[in-house]
Amino acid sequence: MKTLLIQLKNLVMVAFFVSVTSLSAQKAETPNQNYDLGSKINEMTLTVGGILVVATNDGLVGIKPTESQPVFTFTNFGKLKPEETDFIPNSPYIVVSQGAGSKFAGLAKTKRAVIDYVQGKVIFNSENDNWNQIYTCNVILPQNKLVVSGIQKEGDKFEKMTPKVAVYDLNTSKLDYSFFLDNPGRVGIAKDFSVTGTPLLLKDFLIIPTAQGLIAKSHSGEDLWQTKIKGVNWMVADKTEKEIYGFETTSNGKNTRIHKIGSNGAELWQDDRKVKGIVSNFEILPQGLAVVSDVAGGSGALAAKSESKITMFSAATGEDLWDKAPKTKGYVQHFYVMEDGILFGIYEGGINKISFDGKTLFKKPLKTGENIMVMAHSPQGLIYITSEDANIVNLETGEEVWNKPLKYKNATSVASTFDNENNRYLIAADGKIMAVDANSGEVSDLAKCDFEEKEDPNHMEIRNGSIFLSSSQNMTALSYDGNENYHTYYKSPGRSTFGKIVGGITAVASTALTVSMSARAGANRSAYGSVNDLGSYNDYGKEAKRAADMFAGIAGASFDYLSTRFKASSATENAQFILTKLDGGVGLVKVNKDTGNVDKEIILKDKKPEYQVDEFGGYLYYKANDKTIYAYNLNN
Repeated sequence: MKTLLIQLKNLVMVAFFVSVTSLSAQKAETPNQNYDLGSKINEMTLTVGGILVVATNDGLVGIKPTESQPVFTFTNFGKLKPEETDFIPNSPYIVVSQGAGSKFAGLAKTKRAVIDYVQGKVIFNSENDNWNQIYTCNVILPQNKLVVSGIQKEGDKFEKMTPKVAVYDLNTSKLDYSFFLDNPGRVGIAKDFSVTGTPLLLKDFLIIPTAQGLIAKSHSGEDLWQTKIKGVNWMVADKTEKEIYGFETTSNGKNTRIHKIGSNGAELWQDDRKVKGIVSNFEILPQGLAVVSDVAGGSGALAAKSESKITMFSAATGEDLWDKAPKTKGYVQHFYVMEDGILFGIYEGGINKISFDGKTLFKKPLKTGENIMVMAHSPQGLIYITSEDANIVNLETGEEVWNKPLKYKNATSVASTFDNENNRYLIAADGKIMAVDANSGEVSDLAKCDFEEKEDPNHMEIRNGSIFLSSSQNMTALSYDGNENYHTYYKSPGRSTFGKIVGGITAVASTALTVSMSARAGANRSAYGSVNDLGSYNDYGKEAKRAADMFAGIAGASFDYLSTRFKASSATENAQFILTKLDGGVGLVKVNKDTGNVDKEIILKDKKPEYQVDEFGGYLYYKANDKTIYAYNLNN
């Protein structure tokens, strides 16, 4: 689904920078909300929930544009460095960290807190629960739990020195259960029980990866089993939770060892399996285990090449099922599991398909341009769009449906859509819009597309009987025969402003659908469904619905809020928000997609404004001065 996520990003959450000479629209210079934070503002982050989280010299502040006061203020840990604030993807949570978080941190205290920015609550604070040392602090979804490991200053002197694990319910902010990783007061040689990776939370028990090995405990803290498999970074279980795979990065950091154990702790493979590189994708299939690992190349004649490796292991034995792995000659950018095999696309160019038993299904690898932006189902076959070419291919054979690829100059972005009424694909690149007949593949030039400031179009859609096309600075609408209905251009404020603003923009809708590396690889897969399904071309609405359904599947008021947010229409459905230099200074304009008219303008009176636009919800956050945030409603 990664390519469709890119399309969705272009549809609903793009940062815009533009200028205009004269406008006759409603001016709204008075903010809807004014927030005096009382401390110097260092950074602004727009969250997936549309709440702005501001880092100040005192801590964190959460701003919801419909509320006159901040929804939360967190000053417990004082000023925070950017790396001390972790926004958990696909959730309403922020994990705040201070201290090294290691058993070897000596006597230095480590602190962790978890904030629900939607409800404005601190739902965990290690200081309040007497944690003196925190090894790990992991949010586990969709279970909506927090697993913490470290040293807790409670109990007798031995308990205060013994590593401990606690599981909290993030919905209720209450402790579910906790247990020690070693027997308090045990006599003998001291052992290192530091936690080395993310615990695996199962229905009936919890597996903790430690420096002593994997330790399984029941939810009541009862010892179940322990293995000697050490240094595991992350784990994933099959649907039955009877077979567990553990992934260990080797000491040199260049390879990964894969271990398989049963729910009783028994090692199910005679030996672990080593793959070159770091595992970036892992899929448990009926036919075996599909593994993608990325190898970072080195220097010298004998150094490894920078490329991805694709391997299929037997789930039963761990043996390599393929006599010969497919050549990639680059990094796997797209990876999809099909009924008859695995389809993959390489960033450096190239698409291929291989059966589960290792046979090449395409007659020959398909050559493509670099950077495959789109791979998706279409009625005619697999459509791909790169920065250099586009085509449709037969998913069974790999043969090209169009007689030859549609080629164009290397583009930073390519806009495309399907015109149902005229049964054709429309692709904008090389300064023109090309129409490709869906049945014959015949290509014709529909219209020129000379956008100002040499911009490449980044979005195209069919709306109300016209073809709408846009970029950061330009908007245009054409009739089906290519005649221009309107073209409006707003000059950017200038390069000096550009760099400042870019740093302050967050693509909210795409943030909602991002998947972390561990999730792509397999960990916490149940939180997202399969991320390795090939999507359908132009299914923007389905992506927003998938986000809404994903949030709805997790218990809690904050996830209900996130689900409702993505069930609503995007504020950019009928308008585009653009930054420009107005007569009164730099400002934001709201431009109607159908008419090209400006419906609203907001003058920021700042040559280098720092701001965030929630284009899904329709709000502008503007840093008015070092201590003040203004919020504007862009929907009215």
